[in-house]
Amino acid sequence: MNIYLVGGAVRDQLLQLPVKDRDWVVVGATPQMLLQQGYQQVGKDFPVFLHPDTHEEYALARTERKSGSGYTGFTCYAAPDVTLEDDLARRDLTINAIAYSADGEYVDPYHGIDDINARQLRHVSEAFTEDPLRVLRVARFAARFAPLGFNVAPETLQLMKTMVQSGELNALTAERVWKETEKALESAAPSVYFEILRQCGALSVLFPEIDALFGVPAPEKWHPEIDTGIHAMMVLNIASQLTDDIAVRFSALCHDLGKGLTPPENWPNHHGHGPAGVPLVEALCQRYRIPNHIRDLARLTARFHDHIHLIDRMRPSKIIRLFDAIDAWRKPERVEQLAMVSEADARGRKGSENLVYPQRAFLCQAFAVANSVDIKPIIESGLKGSAIRDALTKQREVAIIKWKSRLNQDQC
Repeated sequence: MNIYLVGGAVRDQLLQLPVKDRDWVVVGATPQMLLQQGYQQVGKDFPVFLHPDTHEEYALARTERKSGSGYTGFTCYAAPDVTLEDDLARRDLTINAIAYSADGEYVDPYHGIDDINARQLRHVSEAFTEDPLRVLRVARFAARFAPLGFNVAPETLQLMKTMVQSGELNALTAERVWKETEKALESAAPSVYFEILRQCGALSVLFPEIDALFGVPAPEKWHPEIDTGIHAMMVLNIASQLTDDIAVRFSALCHDLGKGLTPPENWPNHHGHGPAGVPLVEALCQRYRIPNHIRDLARLTARFHDHIHLIDRMRPSKIIRLFDAIDAWRKPERVEQLAMVSEADARGRKGSENLVYPQRAFLCQAFAVANSVDIKPIIESGLKGSAIRDALTKQREVAIIKWKSRLNQDQC
């Protein structure tokens, strides 16, 4: 029985990145041998065991044979005669098909170390095409490792195109699509994920609302990059620099979905694109069962992001109505979240990447002023029902009026 460290832990070790989870493969063993040593079996489809002390996962070396459609249609074979090379051959990318032995030697039958050095994401074998989830995984790895200079090998991208054209992506469940997308949104360069999906044709299959933005022009005066799809990617990049918040990043990606509905005869103008994008956001989130708090922020962003650009010129009453509309009094975090998406929208344009965006601070300060109004004296005055709300709204407007007056005096 021989035990090897495999997968992402070996890859990240070679890249000198922090190793989070360690997976092990056991060659030349049976389930009974591991059970006798105190391992706990947890795998249902194939033998996976938890180490009695570390609780890390140890899997018996196995092979897989395609037996159905989708990413679950596989028959696994695990036995002592399965070699380490056999096990590594079933993995997706060469950089994930490297093993590390107990005596400190790398086992690299598919030249993953060469691809790490060349910064290439390359499939191990033609069996790559048997699992449609790998299209998303490669795009996610491309997003994760883009800052290190990694690219998808041309032959792997071609295989991905073939897989998309075969219709296999239709077998992916909503949960798996969102899980990979969520991980991509957590990465350093999430726009790369969507760009790779677009290059292989998967974006139009999985995210047609986003794919529809490419090729749609916007006024050059406001959008020197012109293409709305390119703008969406630039906004996502800026949002990713501003925050790790997945809800903000996703909302930045979807803020202009309504522009994909504009009739070509109206290009490059997109009047009413904000509200028009709300149903598209809702449909996308429903399709992939995206968490409600992300959906709600993306929906509000689509509707109100353009309002934030003009916030310093709004009447105090309209500012209060904006806070009412986004339910800021109960969910104050939305103010900063919306402000960040709007900043990303303003800076996600060619030549504006370093733009100073004072509207973000203005919005947050205006909310702090309005939210500081004490409701207790209003209640104690004897007012009832809606009269309390009306009085509170009026006092919040007055507070903003006074604050803006002081702000103008300070600027003078």
